[in-house]
Amino acid sequence: MKNQHTNHLLLLGLATLFISTSGVLGKYIDLPTPLIIWFRSALAALFLFLFSKYRKLNIKPHSRKDASTIILGGILLGIHWITYFLALKLSNVAVGMLSMFTFPVITALLEPFFTKSKLNPIHVLLGVIVLVGIYILAPEINFENNYLKGILLGVFSAFCYALRNLILKRHVKNYNGTVLMMQQTVIVSILLIPVLYNLNIEATKTQLPYLLILGLLTTAIGHSLFISSLKNFSVSTASIIGSAQPVFGIIMAYFFLNEIPTMNTFIGGSLILATVVVESIRSRK
Repeated sequence: MKNQHTNHLLLLGLATLFISTSGVLGKYIDLPTPLIIWFRSALAALFLFLFSKYRKLNIKPHSRKDASTIILGGILLGIHWITYFLALKLSNVAVGMLSMFTFPVITALLEPFFTKSKLNPIHVLLGVIVLVGIYILAPEINFENNYLKGILLGVFSAFCYALRNLILKRHVKNYNGTVLMMQQTVIVSILLIPVLYNLNIEATKTQLPYLLILGLLTTAIGHSLFISSLKNFSVSTASIIGSAQPVFGIIMAYFFLNEIPTMNTFIGGSLILATVVVESIRSRK
């Protein structure tokens, strides 16, 4: 029993590590952001489709109502990915990932609009702490500054991600997690087909190995492992462990991109990650 728990914990840690590679890959891949996202979603969709067929999973929406919300969720996922990768390119891996990791508190603030729950004063306090963290991250309040643009895009990306998760929450009980992820990546792939008209085949060939890693390792395998881990851990526990993503991302960026975080990044990032841990522990209780 203890060995099983250790194995489950290792798989969750591995999922977190795989997903955190998105920061370095998003910054490193030298292609237009919409094109990167198309390859990410198309490769992940293909892999997840084959896996779903192998497992004989039902990949069709159960009703038109379900299809409409799944499509909306896919649109929000696409916007989230594009704005997140733009944030990474405008700033750096540390700032981009930490800005995006405001999504757990944004989710808590938005949840009363989707459920019958009331707005908790704790969530307002955590929201204020997140804003302080973002303010410390920002070098200056100047809208011509790329770092500030990156932070604002990162927070907007987090908003879209939180909204997408809340919209899809109702489907988790009725659909397999892998199928939901496959449906979403298919939608993103279809919506971004127009970006292929400006495809530079030669430039894409040089970036293909990194696109394969992003599509298969980061998106398909990483997210599938994470969804599977929810069978053995509460969402709160998974969220606490998942908060290590920016930490992994910053370490990878140091070794692969030679990005050294500033003191402001450490302080602002610590405040943002602290709110994630506090909310995860509080919601678990």
